[in-house]
Amino acid sequence: MASRAKAAREMRRTQQFAKFRMVELNLVPLVDTFVSIVFFALTTQTMGELAPMVPGVSLPSSSVGKTTGHEITLGIASKPAEVTLGGQRIMTVQAAAAAASNIQNEPLVIPQLLSALSIKADSIRKVNDIPANQPVSAILAVQGDKGMRYDLLARVLQTARRAGFKNVSLQVMKTGGEDATATPKAT
Repeated sequence: MASRAKAAREMRRTQQFAKFRMVELNLVPLVDTFVSIVFFALTTQTMGELAPMVPGVSLPSSSVGKTTGHEITLGIASKPAEVTLGGQRIMTVQAAAAAASNIQNEPLVIPQLLSALSIKADSIRKVNDIPANQPVSAILAVQGDKGMRYDLLARVLQTARRAGFKNVSLQVMKTGGEDATATPKAT
């Protein structure tokens, strides 16, 4: 009789804990979920190299923009108040604002900046075998301080066009959105 009672207890215990027993673990849905997460993470991340920040430049903000690539950086900083090209000091902001153009019918051109930009454009032309009178396709990224005067920006853009740069990117700080980091973005 004891064996029958023991068998009955075992049967009740088996039925009671049957719902907790794992029969099979299906990993396919789990692996599919992880593959999907990795796929979306890789396709939505920003690609390309970010432009280095010019010291002393406080960029304005924007909520829309695309990532920057390889470019020549022209910085117009307020602290210290200077114009830099590729990290090299060209002139002070005050000298750029006060400079008079030496080119007939183009009063906005800044001669000292035109000289520095022309040297960069000529070196790009030489490397890429582009004729001297053709514009270069390299991107000139202008990082202007958010307190910069618009008349100075207009003069810088006219000078860049005169030097042969046809692709000019004005950079701002990207705010909001998915990756709300303070990195320069082209507009």
